[in-house]
Amino acid sequence: MTNLEELVREINRFEAIISEWDESQRCVAVGLKTAIEALHKAALTNLIKSLKQESMSALRHAVNDEVVYAVLLYHELVKPPKPPLAQRIQTALEEVRPGLKSHNGDVELVAIKPPDTVEVRLIGTCSNCLASTLTLSQGVEQAIKNHCPEITRVVAVNNPTGNNTTSGLISPFSSKITSTWIKVATIEQVPEFNVLAVQVAGSSLILHRQGITVRCYRNACAHLGSALDRGKVENGIITCPSHGFQYKLETGECLTVPDVSLQSYPVKIKDDKVFVKLQQS
Repeated sequence: MTNLEELVREINRFEAIISEWDESQRCVAVGLKTAIEALHKAALTNLIKSLKQESMSALRHAVNDEVVYAVLLYHELVKPPKPPLAQRIQTALEEVRPGLKSHNGDVELVAIKPPDTVEVRLIGTCSNCLASTLTLSQGVEQAIKNHCPEITRVVAVNNPTGNNTTSGLISPFSSKITSTWIKVATIEQVPEFNVLAVQVAGSSLILHRQGITVRCYRNACAHLGSALDRGKVENGIITCPSHGFQYKLETGECLTVPDVSLQSYPVKIKDDKVFVKLQQS
């Protein structure tokens, strides 16, 4: 019996039999197996050291045998073959893709530039995310480096000209953009220890009040665009319910990542009514 598949089937057959034994019997069998494996590994380690000193070609020839290779691999005396670089990169992207898609985003491989650089493109919500650099470094870049240690640089490239994913941007041929003050609430409606979510002219906003001062922000976390209105507000700080990013409602400043903030809008109060300045075409 020399066929590797037959040997594996025979081992599995005996393991299935042992699994039906009571615990004390299994312990004896497992102890015997462990001792034999330790003896074999020690002998194989010494054999490999000897062959390395005398004939590397003989060692390579031996490892080419599937049974020898399987046993050495089992004892962790050889490294398993690495899949191609492109395949490992795609595996890494598949790991982070569910999280990106949950926020209407995605990522795609653009190019592999030997010896150490990969270019990717964040698309959907991620392409417009104010903290897309953080998304890249914490998620995509780390996943790629985990699977591909030889990659040291992961670069995010912009969407190509004419790509429909940039349709949310203002075209130079769009109609003229004007700013308009729009009533969104009354002073009494805006909570002092929470936020009020409002939908105005197709925009989702949150309002927060400190005394008679009202501030308005886009109802979207600067990380991946998650709605903030269901987040916990405590001591003037709101926490994103999706990934825990925190923001000072007094300034919109992000406390989790420096240099990132909520998109704010001008506010004015007239006769206890709250007006927000929005752009309209």
